[in-house]
Amino acid sequence: MAEDNSYESMLCVKPEVHVYRIPPRASNRGYRAADWKLDEPAWSGRMKITAKGKMAYIKLEDRNTGELFAQAPVEQYPGCVVESVTDSSRYFVIRIEDGNGRHAFIGLGFADRGDSFDFNVALQDHFKWVKQEGELAKMEASESTAPKLDLSFKEGQTIKISIGNIKKKEAGAKARPMGGGLLPPPPGAKAGGVIPPPGGQQTDSAEPTNTAALFDFGSPVPAAQPSSDMWGDFTSAGSNSSKDAVKSGWVQFS
Repeated sequence: MAEDNSYESMLCVKPEVHVYRIPPRASNRGYRAADWKLDEPAWSGRMKITAKGKMAYIKLEDRNTGELFAQAPVEQYPGCVVESVTDSSRYFVIRIEDGNGRHAFIGLGFADRGDSFDFNVALQDHFKWVKQEGELAKMEASESTAPKLDLSFKEGQTIKISIGNIKKKEAGAKARPMGGGLLPPPPGAKAGGVIPPPGGQQTDSAEPTNTAALFDFGSPVPAAQPSSDMWGDFTSAGSNSSKDAVKSGWVQFS
């Protein structure tokens, strides 16, 4: 990826910073801001931190014209490009470059402690994002090179699915016992199976009907006994019979 063609974003802007000439490092213990002439800065102006791709740039510009005074490309943080001093949190040592391969170390100071905190956080957040992007790219590369798991069925392979113990429902309800297979008597009929005559007339049979014998196919059926005719004499059609039919409310069929 060509970083020169990538979008440049703004990370932090501070309107007032100071630049100091610093003496050579006397020992490996680090830089001390007290060794600088803090009341006589070599330059004062505006600072910007921009990002282009994975790189961050600390730019020192004139606050009025925007002319670039110095620039420090930062490849990683913390690192050798930006280093904190040992005796203050408002001062740093940065390595600037002129674009021709030459570099120099200068002191950078902030008038307010909150500005130095924002400077530090802006660099930390950018390189945290760079680290996450790098880890994500490695994961994608490893997944692309790893052999893919083939879950397709080979020729002749089958699959069996067990749903569990499901009891089949009975095909039909159990048949009710019908007492010998005979249908029940029609509605309104009495247990004897005889329809009463009209007009509330009661006729006595010669012998009571044995209903239990009707449902008992194992025992012989007794012979029918003569009984009085409850419907009267329908064989003779006289004047008296027609009058009786009209009185009783029955219709005579001829």
